[in-house]
Amino acid sequence: MKSPFFKLISLLLFFGALYSCQQEKTEEKTPKKPNILFAISDDQSYPYASIYGATGIKTPNFDRVAKSGMLFHNAFVAAPQCSPSRAAILTGKNIWQLEEAGTHSSYFPKKFTVFTELLKNNGYKIGYTGKPWGPGNFKDAGWEHNPVGPAYRDIYYEEKPNSGISTLNYAANFEAFMQERNREEPFFFWYGGYEPHRPYQFNAGFEAGKKAEDVQLPGFLPQDSITIKDIADYALEIEWFDSHLGKMLDLLEAKGELENTIVIITADNGMPFPYAKANLQEFGTHVPLTMAWPAQWEKGRESDALVSMIDLAPTLLEVTGSYGLPEATGKSLVPLLSKNQAVREYVLTGRERHTHARPDNLAYPARAIRTQEYLYIRNFKPDRWPAGNPKPEDREDLNSNGFRTFGLGYADVDGSPSKTYMIENKEKEPELFEIAFAKRPEEQLYNVQQDPYCLNNLAEDEALAAVKEQLANQLEALLKEQGDPRIFGKGDIIESYPRFAAMRNFEGFKQSGVYNMEFIPEEMKADTIVPQSVE
Repeated sequence: MKSPFFKLISLLLFFGALYSCQQEKTEEKTPKKPNILFAISDDQSYPYASIYGATGIKTPNFDRVAKSGMLFHNAFVAAPQCSPSRAAILTGKNIWQLEEAGTHSSYFPKKFTVFTELLKNNGYKIGYTGKPWGPGNFKDAGWEHNPVGPAYRDIYYEEKPNSGISTLNYAANFEAFMQERNREEPFFFWYGGYEPHRPYQFNAGFEAGKKAEDVQLPGFLPQDSITIKDIADYALEIEWFDSHLGKMLDLLEAKGELENTIVIITADNGMPFPYAKANLQEFGTHVPLTMAWPAQWEKGRESDALVSMIDLAPTLLEVTGSYGLPEATGKSLVPLLSKNQAVREYVLTGRERHTHARPDNLAYPARAIRTQEYLYIRNFKPDRWPAGNPKPEDREDLNSNGFRTFGLGYADVDGSPSKTYMIENKEKEPELFEIAFAKRPEEQLYNVQQDPYCLNNLAEDEALAAVKEQLANQLEALLKEQGDPRIFGKGDIIESYPRFAAMRNFEGFKQSGVYNMEFIPEEMKADTIVPQSVE
């Protein structure tokens, strides 16, 4: 017969085993938070990935993720420029809701909540390599580090394949991040490639084996050997970005973590060619996108649903159970990813100042609404040059530091062989030159299903008058709802925002890092603390 002591021990062991069993079941029912690998290229238009059918380019790792998740055919950035587009991704808001962060190379006000900080608050280790939010000034706006997170960028190549490619070893820096991380910590890592941003090493694509007959040239560029080589060089840089993505995926797979990692691959804006980047037409805002979470989402799907990059923040916060984002303009894509239910009928895009391309550092303000069939654009200042002013003939081209400021003019278009060819040979294909560089009417309307290159403005087509009116009214109502200063006639405040980059020798205001007080309304000056300069 057992003593009371042994009976007590037996009961304790029994209940201890029962508790342990219940604890294991509870842990089994509580899935581990997903990791997130966010890969964003710099200046890549849809459809430049091989799985989209683009020729002259190979992106096996973008394709690999697409096959393990969902491939999107109608994904759009909020702005066709890097820093405002990236700010919109981080906040889930459109650029006219972001004050200085909604224009290029300005401040990122600390008042705006970013999803990366909310992930950090929810136990995520966060970090980035390459290009985060930028260009612009976040330090003097009160941020401890870039709004994306801490940097991992200490490992570089001693040599690189060609002069246009960054020496930063993205994959090795991701591995360093992973080695530092506690295995039990979920992570968010931002891989921001500098490719395919310019400059490129001219003819590198052909030297690497690309062929002219395979190059996919958009219809707004001239069919010339110069532009063909330029596109081949662009494709080569996309492939470099893709190769580092592949190394990151392989590392996650080797660690057994790929299955529970959400992988997102996209771009910040369109390709750096005339009539693409810094334009609200298709090739400025329409970007590649694929998302996969093998542990949860069905594989091998494609979607034609409209998606905005401002939808990513609410999506990631929902799937990770992270909270604290003020009401976002973006919409969670979880219904689309889990049940194929579209979440929007339109996307909105916009642009303000890109480079210092006009006297007084003025912007080219425009807004657009894109549906499945149509793209409607409203240009608020049709008297201004959309690609930047032509080179002024009455001003010195060199600034006080000997920097050549004007070049060929039209400075909102990145310098490139394609740009040079189109300007120097404008008499050969004047229609293409006009589309890319000339002034534009207040309204533009394109049937993007029939005209993906946006070559034929239908705004004056009487047969589409009702369509134009409906889209114009819808755009105006949405901009009012979202508090866009431009729609209320208060857009001058946007012209005042400083630019933290080189300034050109245009007439009027041209001080880097300084607010233009002329454009701050009198009633706001007394209540506005305006830093006059920043080192």
